Amino acid sequence: MPPLLLGTYNPKIDAKGRLALPAKFRGQLGEGMVMARGQERCIYLLPQAEFRRIAVQIQRTSMGNKAARDYLRVFLSGAVDTTPDKQGRILVPQMLRDYARLGSQVVVIGVGTRAEIWDARAWGEYLADKEQGYSDIADDVLPEWEW
Repeated sequence: MPPLLLGTYNPKIDAKGRLALPAKFRGQLGEGMVMARGQERCIYLLPQAEFRRIAVQIQRTSMGNKAARDYLRVFLSGAVDTTPDKQGRILVPQMLRDYARLGSQVVVIGVGTRAEIWDARAWGEYLADKEQGYSDIADDVLPEWEW
């Protein structure tokens, strides 16, 4: 069963580009994980098995589909394998820090089968913007079920 990553954490990125993963996420993500460009200028952090599942799913899309080719190129070309060091830190490559516009203040959030790394200011702005419509979109996103 895949991990269920939850919560919001506020680590810092040090001068060498290292980020201390939240302790709770370390075991759930496993020894080997993959960082990749995410949507809305965040960085996805996925267990290797989940990354492979997503990559295979995208590759199954017809090679005649230009949007799928474009997405696959951008997604895979920005992906890097990473393994936490003994202190639980991962190195966030400069190209991904540039893509996500990361400063030293970051937010790491759990999003089910992946974690996302956001610049703290960008996450605050995103959350403020989306919280307003959070309950409004529930009917469109969630299946019908009883709360």
